[in-house]
Amino acid sequence: MKAVCHIVLFLLISSSVFSQYYLRGEVKDESGNSLQNVTIINIRTGYVYRSGTLGSFGILTNQQIDTFSFYLDGFRPERAVANADQYLSVKMKLLPSSVINIRRDKLSSLIRNMRRDEQRTWFTGDETYASIIENRFVNAQRFPNTGMSLNVDRASYSNIRRFITLNSMVPPDAVRIEEMLNYFNLDYEEPKGDDLFSIKTTLTTCPWNPASRLYYIQQSARKLNLDTLPPNNLVFLIDVSGSMDMTNRMPLLKSAFRLLVSNLRAKDSVAIVVYGGYSGVMLNTVSGAEKDTILKTIDQLTPAGATPGESGIKLAYSVARNHFIKGGNNRVILATDGDFNVGVKSEDELDELISRQSESGVYLTCLGVGMGNYKDSKIQTLARRGNGNFAYLDNFKEAEKVLMKEFTQTLYAVADDVYMDVGFNPDYVKEYRLVGYDNKVGALNDSLAVIEGGEIGSGQSLISVFEIIPQDDKTDTTGKLPPGKFAEIQLQYKKPNQKDVLKFSWSSPAVITPFSKSEKCYRFTAAVALFGSMLRSSQFTRNLTWNEVVNLAAATSNPADLLQKEFVSIVQHAKTLYARTKKKKGRSEEN
Repeated sequence: MKAVCHIVLFLLISSSVFSQYYLRGEVKDESGNSLQNVTIINIRTGYVYRSGTLGSFGILTNQQIDTFSFYLDGFRPERAVANADQYLSVKMKLLPSSVINIRRDKLSSLIRNMRRDEQRTWFTGDETYASIIENRFVNAQRFPNTGMSLNVDRASYSNIRRFITLNSMVPPDAVRIEEMLNYFNLDYEEPKGDDLFSIKTTLTTCPWNPASRLYYIQQSARKLNLDTLPPNNLVFLIDVSGSMDMTNRMPLLKSAFRLLVSNLRAKDSVAIVVYGGYSGVMLNTVSGAEKDTILKTIDQLTPAGATPGESGIKLAYSVARNHFIKGGNNRVILATDGDFNVGVKSEDELDELISRQSESGVYLTCLGVGMGNYKDSKIQTLARRGNGNFAYLDNFKEAEKVLMKEFTQTLYAVADDVYMDVGFNPDYVKEYRLVGYDNKVGALNDSLAVIEGGEIGSGQSLISVFEIIPQDDKTDTTGKLPPGKFAEIQLQYKKPNQKDVLKFSWSSPAVITPFSKSEKCYRFTAAVALFGSMLRSSQFTRNLTWNEVVNLAAATSNPADLLQKEFVSIVQHAKTLYARTKKKKGRSEEN
């Protein structure tokens, strides 16, 4: 009898724990118009969802009754209690125009003269909860010019590595191909004379589509002289909330900051601000020569409490402004898992907060850590709106790479608001597709969305890739194109803390090189781009197999380069993971 009671009790507990409910609803404005891509946050779990093209949403939860917050640019935030037994209708009210004008959505790339409603056809028609829309092919005759915001964010690659190492499928929105390419800093080429940038272009055949070509644009930024680097005014802003109490968070960050401190000089200054169970200035500004004092403070950090990120950010910027060094490198270094749960929480609120703070001339570097409740999109929002950069630290080796080997690239900007415009010659290009730099749905929906340039660090090398559909074959019997200008490239930028807009131009000749004979760095770049496309289930690579990706990665990587060698192993691991998933669906991949 006792055993029977235990079984009944177990079944009752199990049913309560593992019950699944499906909450359904819709979001509309006051006029009854459906609102797409509304951010929906479960207050209890912190999980984020989005409404579809008809304003509808469906959420799987283990609670019959749950509370949700709703956010959309230009509208007042709403909070509602949802019951799985009832269809939820949420009505959102417009904000006053004075509030709406505080900020606008930001584009990653922009096709000049293309109406926004033409781009919206890329994603309307099928209901979607994805926040990023892959760039499509564009007619070069109608729209020869396209542009993109350049930055040195590299977080996507290390985040992908984390997912695959843990045998987890990579969320498509975590795949940002331009950040994957940035990660490797391939084949840096020193700018000539007094130029701040150098540009190099290459046109090759395409390894995944014989009818296409690949066009690479490599930009290299001048390296600052290590002996004459300007003084640093750094504020370490460290999340010490309870969510950081894991081995891959606080202990990893302590090790990372210890690496950074080893690079500091006597003319540098450091302050440490924390937020969590205890918030405030843990270390008032001291010289970089006082390493023992700085390290002792770092070692004393103990995680506990909630995550009042808003107060921490405001305090850190206040400290940075109070010790501002004119002509120096003034920067807040934020280290967090992004789990803000007190004060400002949503991405839109964080965007507005950091935009105002960045006007002071203080830069921002974001270091993301953790897994499970890691909020990549929030940290990315902070970095891009704070005139800064963003890296994800998944292990000590990555911390060493970002804060030791790439110290100047991470902390010293040589150019702000860097924007690249590419004008293709329709005589050679029928259609083109920018690989990466994909825009968010919300930005494409926003007719007032704008594109802003990013920050480029000292000695940074960036490679951008286009897939080209050529005009009817113009090559001669030797495979050469008739002489001419293939594309015109222009970089637009500002020097740090200066307002004058500067430009750097480059004319790209119409010269094609077979893929097999192109420089190895470009062949490897193609492998990285293809890998990202496969992870995103791109429609442009859907006919390829994971075997082809593995083969290309192995054939183009440099085995003496540890990062490239690791890349091959990650691709091989991904093949096993994704092929296994396909087999479960009855579509096994060829071995």
